[in-house]
Amino acid sequence: MSERRLADLLAMWRIRAFEEKVRDLRTENPVGGPIVGSVHLCVGQEAVPVGACDVLEPHDALFATYRGHGWALARGVPARALFAELAGRATGVNGGRGGSAYFTAAEYGFHGENSIVGAGAPIACGAALAGRHDGSNRVAVSVFGDGAMNQGAVHEAMNFAAALSLPVVFVCENNRYSELTPIADMVRNPRLADRAAAYGIPGHRVDGNDVEAVRFHVRDALEVAREGGGPTLLECMTERLAGHYIGDAQTYRQPGELERIGRREPIARLREGLLADGVPAAELDAVERGARAEMASAAERALAAPLADPATAREHLYA
Repeated sequence: MSERRLADLLAMWRIRAFEEKVRDLRTENPVGGPIVGSVHLCVGQEAVPVGACDVLEPHDALFATYRGHGWALARGVPARALFAELAGRATGVNGGRGGSAYFTAAEYGFHGENSIVGAGAPIACGAALAGRHDGSNRVAVSVFGDGAMNQGAVHEAMNFAAALSLPVVFVCENNRYSELTPIADMVRNPRLADRAAAYGIPGHRVDGNDVEAVRFHVRDALEVAREGGGPTLLECMTERLAGHYIGDAQTYRQPGELERIGRREPIARLREGLLADGVPAAELDAVERGARAEMASAAERALAAPLADPATAREHLYA
């Protein structure tokens, strides 16, 4: 069991180290640094992509939001190519065209981010419907935030998936803030998983800071979908340790809030559990060091690659 949990710890540290390196590259020169434009980090939410992607099959289709770096890494996208994409390098997964919020890596089952809130949900329904006809037994996973639960496209996607019993798993990463506004201030019933009942589908609220809990519920939802039982809604409760975007002053936070959630974030919790199981602190520290060294090297190699050629901007466009 400790080996599995150590693997989870490494997977989460890889995402954490990647995101913190991206933050540093984005802020070292706000105007002309290696990474420019809007960037949204998933620091503190790592348990959700790690637990979910661990039980996906290679042919399953994942659709993330603009906060999708961690999902891509958990799906197996190489860190070097991902850094290169965010930095506009020709060696990026999309040749530097997608940047932080629009990249895709279909060969890894990662079918792209989406900067339109909730827009990935209906696209996931299309992938699930296609899987029914091509015999792949594919399950589509749509990831979105709590604010997206109030988007019409998400409602329509869930209703469509339920009506046709499509193999879709809807994963709501409820980090308690819809951008800068607490979700509790925007809805009458803050248990978003309860909405599943209106569609006649299963809905579960999950401890999104517990990687094993995420893994268990996603595995169950995938099994239901593959057996023809239709979609499931999973509301994964988590918290982000960073702003909504880089540059967010986070003035909406309550005093001491970041310190409180820092004590229950997924890496800290898993580390505490492993220490209680007798795993030496030195071994856990080595996991962090290894992840940070890997990401530092990947970033350095990515930044050594040539910038994307603007003359190729019109390539790979379809209308």
